[in-house]
Amino acid sequence: MAKKKGATGRILHDPVADRLTPIYPLDLSRIRTIDDLVRAMGQTAFTARQIGDAADVVEAMARDKDCFVVATLSGAMTVGKMGLIFCDLIDSGIVKAIVSTGALMAHGLVEATGRSHFRYDPKMDDRELFHAGYNRVYDSLEPEVNLDHVEDVMEHILDSWDANDVMCSWKINRRIGEHLAHHMKGRGILKSAYEKKVSVFVPAFTDSELGIDVALHQRTRRKEGRPALRFDPYEDFEYFASTMLATKRMGILTIGGGVPRNWAQQFGVYAEILSRRGYEKLPLKRYNYGVRICPEPVNWGGLSGSTYTEAVSWGKFVPSEEGGRFAEVLDDATVALPLIVGAVLERIGYFKHGKK
Repeated sequence: MAKKKGATGRILHDPVADRLTPIYPLDLSRIRTIDDLVRAMGQTAFTARQIGDAADVVEAMARDKDCFVVATLSGAMTVGKMGLIFCDLIDSGIVKAIVSTGALMAHGLVEATGRSHFRYDPKMDDRELFHAGYNRVYDSLEPEVNLDHVEDVMEHILDSWDANDVMCSWKINRRIGEHLAHHMKGRGILKSAYEKKVSVFVPAFTDSELGIDVALHQRTRRKEGRPALRFDPYEDFEYFASTMLATKRMGILTIGGGVPRNWAQQFGVYAEILSRRGYEKLPLKRYNYGVRICPEPVNWGGLSGSTYTEAVSWGKFVPSEEGGRFAEVLDDATVALPLIVGAVLERIGYFKHGKK
């Protein structure tokens, strides 16, 4: 019961009577699994609570059989050794489509073909690294010989490409996945995507090693007098749009931001414009669920740091008041992602019968 207190006339409420949600100390002696830890973190504060809340939303997406989940990936996540987590998200059936940077897929192809990345030794300066052929990504190294190997794989795929078949990123990534499935024993994002029929889109395809490899292959074709291959990004755009239009509900799991996030989110805008400007009669198509893992602050004004609330104003997301469920984790994805995904995979029983 509320009580009047002191000369200020404030009415001091009882938080139990007001049904406020209590928070609790994190008791490590009671933690046995990743899920135990994440559930306990969700009952604390700050970023730990964000991680716990995000796991709950990802779980809701995973259990909603009518929800089509898109993962948007940016940043050096495969060099950062997060690749197998994305494999698990695909293999478990949670993620149904991926929108990614090309670099992330190229470095993932390095992993999938059995090559390694390495720790950066600060004793070597960047000039030495260049001459040694070691490309630095913050605290890790991508040897140039790895990327030469990626070009060999791409050359094998592109050499047999029918010049009458217009290329786009999801078709190329599907061919890479097929090659990996037939020739490589290890796991890889594109291999899992091929086996599970998950399309992988790279909107900024030319901004990647894979795009460079296509450009090099075109030079080889011209030199040999063969017809050049055609690449049309609108093949990606329309295929993604038709896929999303067929969904009942949509969810998005965003790592970082940038082009992959915006490209995947703008589908709702596209659908609304098609209807409003009289091209097609369509219902509003907005994301029902969203989880974003990105440390960029909102005040920088970039898409990577923008909130889901802001995106509601663009018609990209269902407002929380209408049933939308969202969580935003302002943290390094190499810390937050394993915790969130590990907890959800435990909850749905994936590790008991699904992991390769």
